[in-house]
Amino acid sequence: MTVTARPPVTVLVSTRAVLTLPDDSLLLSPATISVSPTTGKIVAIVPAVLPKTSFPSSATYINYGSKLLIPGLVDAHVHLNEPGRTEWEGFNTGTRAAASGGVTTVIDMPLNAIPPTTTLAGFKEKLAASQGQCWVDVGFYGGVIPGNADELLPLVEAGVRGFKGFLIESGVEEFPAISSNDIALAMKTLNGTPTTLMFHAEMIPPIADSVGDAVQASEPPLAPHGALKSYQTFLESRPPSFETYAIDEIVSLAHLAPNLHLHIVHLSATQAIPILKAARKSGIDITAETCFHYLGLAAEGVEDGDCRYKCCPPIREQLNQDGLWDELTAPDSCIKTVVSDHSPCTPELKLLPQHLQTLEAPHMHHSDSGVDMSADLKRAKASAAKETATTTTTTGVGDFFAAWGGISSVGLGLPILYTSARERARAGSSKTAPGILDIVRLCCAATARQVGLAHRKGALRVGMDADVCVFDDAEEWVLRSAGMHWKNRCSPWEGHRFAGRVRETWVRGRKVFEYGGANGGFVGGTPVGEAIVEKRVA
Repeated sequence: MTVTARPPVTVLVSTRAVLTLPDDSLLLSPATISVSPTTGKIVAIVPAVLPKTSFPSSATYINYGSKLLIPGLVDAHVHLNEPGRTEWEGFNTGTRAAASGGVTTVIDMPLNAIPPTTTLAGFKEKLAASQGQCWVDVGFYGGVIPGNADELLPLVEAGVRGFKGFLIESGVEEFPAISSNDIALAMKTLNGTPTTLMFHAEMIPPIADSVGDAVQASEPPLAPHGALKSYQTFLESRPPSFETYAIDEIVSLAHLAPNLHLHIVHLSATQAIPILKAARKSGIDITAETCFHYLGLAAEGVEDGDCRYKCCPPIREQLNQDGLWDELTAPDSCIKTVVSDHSPCTPELKLLPQHLQTLEAPHMHHSDSGVDMSADLKRAKASAAKETATTTTTTGVGDFFAAWGGISSVGLGLPILYTSARERARAGSSKTAPGILDIVRLCCAATARQVGLAHRKGALRVGMDADVCVFDDAEEWVLRSAGMHWKNRCSPWEGHRFAGRVRETWVRGRKVFEYGGANGGFVGGTPVGEAIVEKRVA
């Protein structure tokens, strides 16, 4: 008689786990979660704590006590920049940072890599660069730029999760802004396909300054009218009207694609919320995301010259932040997801003052206050090259208009959101404070749905990928430079105190990160993440 050996099983147990029920609602419950290391899937969940004796002796049984077990986060907005700008970030370092923070899936943005993901050939180059480097699973967006409409459907077939276009210059010359005609063509091309068309929704409104007869020599609309190192000057140069004007434009064209999901990335200005809600009420399939930095940072806390805080759209005032928090839990909310928009660069491009970091910075000029000045880097380097070899130039240090715009935070989202929500709850009943179920909804379930991965990601449920985050919500800690796992340790979150630390991260049934563990916590030793290239069907 032949006895068939039982396949191995890993059992994760806690008195508190966020489970997804058959109707997709979430429940905080004790749980015993059985995982197959062979298939990488969750094979059983019992909403109770079962003892080790309930399982074969061959089972790996881990009791986490009261630590939270939640689905691995799906960060649907990350710039990994490889190939082409790997001095900024790369698949290896970016996904390590993700794993350290309980993020088990990231979706890579189409720009800042060279080539960008705007052609099928460019996508193949990016996939080749990712091989063997990813610590978590990685999906990919395609890009919409002028003239690439014929590439969009082939990219859908190749497995991209959605598309992104800019209504304002992106800051990198290989990813130019799209016009209304480009938007219309993309909408018509993608209408009826299972994808998402996303927009960086900022547009410079019709000219506002008085220019008289000297229009050819005048500054652009909303050119800086104050000190360039003043955050208030930068904030005023990118007002909420940039966002509302762009979203109005998108909504006005939405009738061209009645069967296409439209999405606004990194929504900052609350003034845009009524526009989006009205559009949704009229039947337009449009949603928005916001970012951890818009929910945890406010303009009032930004020191002049501290360009670590520069991003576009900008971090706005506390009153605006309060409005974003209110929208997160509104029954008819248009903000469905919260993401990092991890957009790193080398510290030199942040032009930090000496008390923050010693830098050598090239000359910059201010031809357009409304756009990241990185498009001028080539000219800036040429200008700097004319300096004598013995001269050190620091022109532009602390200049918000010359510095690269982007915030590094992949892997920090869970403690940022948990800490900020807890602080709001302690502030009193007037402050909206999402709980852990809301955080899972916004950062796991809804982000997986946004990119067509809800059938395998973003939930603790039988049959799903065994992507698990072990979160100790009782631990408090301070982020130091050494605790940043992305390539360039430059972030406005440095020095912040957080409540809640990710203790372990599991990707498809394999532990990839354990805080305090061997190999700097990356206990698996080698990357196990996969490129997600399955064709999207929902």
